[in-house]
Amino acid sequence: MKAETWTILSVGIFFALIAPVYWVLSYDPTGTTALVMTFLLCALLGFYLGVVAKQIPERPEDRSDGEIADGAGEQGFFPPYSWWPLFCAAALAVVVLGVVIGWWLFIIGIGLGAVMVVGWIFEYYRGIHAH
Repeated sequence: MKAETWTILSVGIFFALIAPVYWVLSYDPTGTTALVMTFLLCALLGFYLGVVAKQIPERPEDRSDGEIADGAGEQGFFPPYSWWPLFCAAALAVVVLGVVIGWWLFIIGIGLGAVMVVGWIFEYYRGIHAH
């Protein structure tokens, strides 16, 4: 993950250099704030990738002598499909609609959202995809 870390950090350095130049040339607080926040996001993501890269063993793609065959085997668990994100989005839509229409709908949406999030979290503990 060293390549990913340095790519994100390079983008962050670019935004850190551009933000003051943008401010001097335009005096636009909104755009400058967006550039600073983009720099902070890149710094956070780069830091995270750097920490994770030190915790995992070296990957074949991080080595200069790595071969394609070195990466053979199981790569991880990838879920086949899930309906829960759709239901969570629908519950969020009810919550947002509740802010507009009335607090009673907001409370119903929060209740539905809690049920949907619990269903999404425990999706692989029951049913055909149980582990």
